[in-house]
Amino acid sequence: MNESLKVESGSITDAPLEGSPVLKREMGFWSSFSLAFAFMSPIIGLYAVFALALTAAGPSFWWGMLVVLACQVLVALVLAELASRWPVAGGVCLWSRSLLGHTYSWYAGWAYIWTLVITVAAVSYGGSTFLASFLGWENPSSLTKVLLGAVILAISTIANSAGRRWLSLFVTISIICEVIASLGVGLVLIIFYRRNSLSTIFEAFSTPSDSAAYIFGPFLAAVAIIGWSFVGFESAGAIAEEVRSPERKVPKAIITSLITVASVITFSALALLLAIPDLEDAVSGADPDPISTTLTTHFGEGISRPLLILIVLGFIAGVVALQAAVSRAIFAFARIDALPAAKSLSRLSKSDSLPINAVLISAVASMLILAISASQVYGALISFATVGFYIAFAFPVVAALIVRLKGEWTEGPFSLGKFGLIVNVAAVLWLGFEIINIAWPRMTDGPWYQNYSVIIIFVLLGISGYLLEKKMRKNKSNVL
Repeated sequence: MNESLKVESGSITDAPLEGSPVLKREMGFWSSFSLAFAFMSPIIGLYAVFALALTAAGPSFWWGMLVVLACQVLVALVLAELASRWPVAGGVCLWSRSLLGHTYSWYAGWAYIWTLVITVAAVSYGGSTFLASFLGWENPSSLTKVLLGAVILAISTIANSAGRRWLSLFVTISIICEVIASLGVGLVLIIFYRRNSLSTIFEAFSTPSDSAAYIFGPFLAAVAIIGWSFVGFESAGAIAEEVRSPERKVPKAIITSLITVASVITFSALALLLAIPDLEDAVSGADPDPISTTLTTHFGEGISRPLLILIVLGFIAGVVALQAAVSRAIFAFARIDALPAAKSLSRLSKSDSLPINAVLISAVASMLILAISASQVYGALISFATVGFYIAFAFPVVAALIVRLKGEWTEGPFSLGKFGLIVNVAAVLWLGFEIINIAWPRMTDGPWYQNYSVIIIFVLLGISGYLLEKKMRKNKSNVL
C-alpha cells in the first residue's frame, strides 16, 4: 500500500490504490465543510423548490422540510461512518467498492457521476435566469439562458483548475454571500416584514381538506420536491483524500454541512411564508415567483440588484462545488481503471496535483447537456438529477447494511456503535421510499414521456452503463 495514503492517525485505508496517483492533503475541516455547504447551497436549495412546493401542497409544505431533514440525517450518519473508514477520493463510488467489490461499485459510480454532470448543467441553467435579471434582460430566451449558463460553467471550470487555495477562497467568499442572501434576508423579513401569522404553516388552502388525502397526495409531492434541497453533504467525502486527518474531520463535515444548510433553508422558507404579501396568489400559481415579489414589495427595487449579485454568486459557488465533486469521482474511478481513457482521466497537474483532465471532461459533458436544456428534455433532466442522488446514496448505504448483516462490519474512528444497524436499516427504508416518491408519475395532464421521464432516463443510463461495463470487462479479459 502506498505510504502516502496513510491517514494521520496511523491507520491505512482499504482502498486499492497501490501505485496510482495520489492527491495532496492540503485542506482542513473548513475546506471540506465549505465545499459541501456550497454544493448544497441554501440559495439554490431554497429558490429552486419554494414556489414548486408551495403550489403543490400549500404553506404546510414547510413541515416536509423537517421530515426530509430528519431522514437525511440518517443517511448522513451512515455515509459519515464510511468516510471515516475510507477517506479517499471518490466518495460513494469507492465506499461501495470497498464494501461489495468492483462490479457493484461501478454502477454506483456510473449513477453518481451522471447525476453530478446533469446537476452541474441544471444549476448553471437555473443561475442564468438570475444573471439575466442582474444584466437587465427581461424575459430572456432559452438560447440566452443556455449561453449565460455556459458563462457560469466556464467560470466554475476556471476556479476548479486554478488550484486548491483559489478554490477554497472562492467557495468561502461565495458562502458569505449565500449566508447574507438567505439567512440575513430571512432574519430581516421575519423581524420587520411579517404579513402572515405563524398558523399559516398549518394551512393547505386549495389542497384537500381531508388530512389523509393531503398527506398521501400533495404533502408527499412536496416531500419529493424538497428532496432536491437536502443533497450534496456527501461531497465533503469526495475530497477526503485532500483533507488532513480526514478520518475524523470529514465525517464531522458531512453531518455538520447537512444540518447547517438545511437549518438555513428551513428558517428562510419560514420567513418567506410569513412575509408573502398575497399568499393565496402564491399558492394558486397566479404569482409564479413569490420570492421575487416578496423581496421587491418589502425592500424595493433598489435592493434587488445587490441581492441578485449575491444570488448569482451562490449559483456559481454551487456549480464550483458540484464540479469539484464530479471531477474527483471521475478521477477516482479512472484511477482504478474503471473508465475508458483511464490513464488520461487519472492524470494530475504537475503544479497542484489536481485532476485537471477530469475537471475538463466533466465540464464538456455538462456543457453538452446544457446545450439541449432549451428543449423539454430539461425538465426530465432535473427530475433525474434529484432521484439520481438518492439512488447513488442507496448503493453504499445498502452495501453497508449487507456487510453489517453478514457480521463483517469493522468500525472506523467515527462510529454509531450499537445504534449503527438501526440507523442503517432506517436509512435504507427512507431512500427506497424517496426514490419511489420522486419517480412516481404525478403529471397526469402532461405527455407520457414527461410523466415517466425519471424512469425512462434511469433505464437508458442503466442499459448504457451495463453495455459499457460489459465491454470494458471483455477488453480486460482479452488483454489478460
